[in-house]
Amino acid sequence: MNAEKLKYFKDLLLEKRKDVLKRIEHLREVAVESNYPHSSGDHSGYSFHMADQGTDAMEREKAFLFLSREEKYLQQIDRSLQAIELGEYGICRVCGKEIDEERLKAVPTTRICVPCKLAESRRK
Repeated sequence: MNAEKLKYFKDLLLEKRKDVLKRIEHLREVAVESNYPHSSGDHSGYSFHMADQGTDAMEREKAFLFLSREEKYLQQIDRSLQAIELGEYGICRVCGKEIDEERLKAVPTTRICVPCKLAESRRK
């Protein structure tokens, strides 16, 4: 892959990284806020209604689930950025051939080409 294309993908990954970090920050805030009662009329500082407690627990659980997913995606982005620096970006980890540029545009963190991915999916 030439230097111009590598720069394009590096910029794309850096932009995605910035977006993911914003989402992670937001999800952490949601997870922390859901530990505290909402200002839904109860000004005592505590929510004693079981439905409110259940809703808070569910929101916290969802936030942690999404947070985990975003952190995994951040790791994939960082791994891809490292591959760019090492000159390994865009090379299929299975067959060693160059990954199609359109696939990289669609999934810039991928490490496997379409034919190998299809073969992998058929085996499962």
